[in-house]
Amino acid sequence: MAPKVNRKTVKKKKTEEPELEPLCCCEYIDRNGEKNHLVASFCDCQDLDEGCERWITCKSLHPETFERIMDTISDRFRIPWLRGAKKVNISIIPPLILLPIFLHVASWHLLLGVIILTSLPALALGYYYLTHRRKDRTLFFLSLGLFSLAYMYYVFLKEVAPKGRVGHGQLVTLTCGLFLILIALRQAKKNPGYLKSPIQNGSLPSNNPVDLSNRKAQEKVKSFPGESLGSVNNRIVKDDPKSYSRTLVENPNKVKEDWCAKCQLVRPARAWHCRICGVCVRRMDHHCIWINSCVGESNHQAFILALSLFLLTSVYGITLALDTICRDRSVFTALFYCPGVYANYSSALSFTCVWYSVIITAGMAYIFLIQLINISYNVTEREVQQALREKTGRRLLCGLIVDPGQYNRGFLRNWHQFSTLGTRTLHPPAEDIV
Repeated sequence: MAPKVNRKTVKKKKTEEPELEPLCCCEYIDRNGEKNHLVASFCDCQDLDEGCERWITCKSLHPETFERIMDTISDRFRIPWLRGAKKVNISIIPPLILLPIFLHVASWHLLLGVIILTSLPALALGYYYLTHRRKDRTLFFLSLGLFSLAYMYYVFLKEVAPKGRVGHGQLVTLTCGLFLILIALRQAKKNPGYLKSPIQNGSLPSNNPVDLSNRKAQEKVKSFPGESLGSVNNRIVKDDPKSYSRTLVENPNKVKEDWCAKCQLVRPARAWHCRICGVCVRRMDHHCIWINSCVGESNHQAFILALSLFLLTSVYGITLALDTICRDRSVFTALFYCPGVYANYSSALSFTCVWYSVIITAGMAYIFLIQLINISYNVTEREVQQALREKTGRRLLCGLIVDPGQYNRGFLRNWHQFSTLGTRTLHPPAEDIV
């Protein structure tokens, strides 16, 4: 006979379990795990009140207080959504607002255009060094790049194309180039070749800002200052344990360099730990702020393709715009001498956007040139920076070319190796180390 179950106790247990109430479109769970409302976004913030008070009284604000204010603002900056308000990354908002305002003001007069177009790169560099020093990931530059593409295309369709100098075939070519840029950029933002740490249990690192901050906070816990080299020597490779353990014994100094205490793994050759992403990347070249991700073994080719497509499309669009605004003049002459361009607002805005595109294109062309040189010498940007710090390797053309010589196998072999990146594994994978 089965024992009888008391229905009253079952009902009591069900009533004791609290059911979570569904969030309305204006409610959310804040970073402290408490339920909050969008109406109370500017309430109960002591740091913000203190900051406003010190700003009104012309007193300096402590850096720690400023960081806490920015963390609070970024946590409360949300939009109403189904089943709770969604958090919006605050770094994507400034380009959407400031870029059209600056370009429209710059089109009022030539002097205003010179001042604003020269100050925009300085402001962008200042913001880059600020975030780079704090080791923060930001969507500002990705938002700036995507919105610049969209806004330049919008101005081209509204102000340049209706003047009748751009044919349908040219417009289709420019539009296809824009879509190809977005496709290549999407490919470049994929996994650059993250090394899976044993602590992650085989899961790839997430790009969620919350997960990134948690991972960075755990890096100090992962690295043990008293960890000896003997604990590294006890790790073996599943595929070939004898050869790898022999390498550990014969060359312990190399193993010490390849061991990442933060990710708790032994890195293969040319892999580096990105201090911004908080993970190790295979054949890491650099952390690109324009795609908000690392450039590594798996996405380096897509990154070069996106750069080349952008340069071709941008130069083509600039040529079409200048041929429409400044007729019967060459492209180079029209950039510096285009009489009557400020006579009406439409041509002035188009000319200002052309110069903005020229500045962005020149910066991307420099990055593309450096990438081509590094690929030709089979060196990554990370290895170039290390060689410059340690004053090793050959320096040519006033430091534009840096050749450590460690992996250089000749021009053709270097490009062949680059074309086969990600198709074969040259070193034992670090995720097989237990």
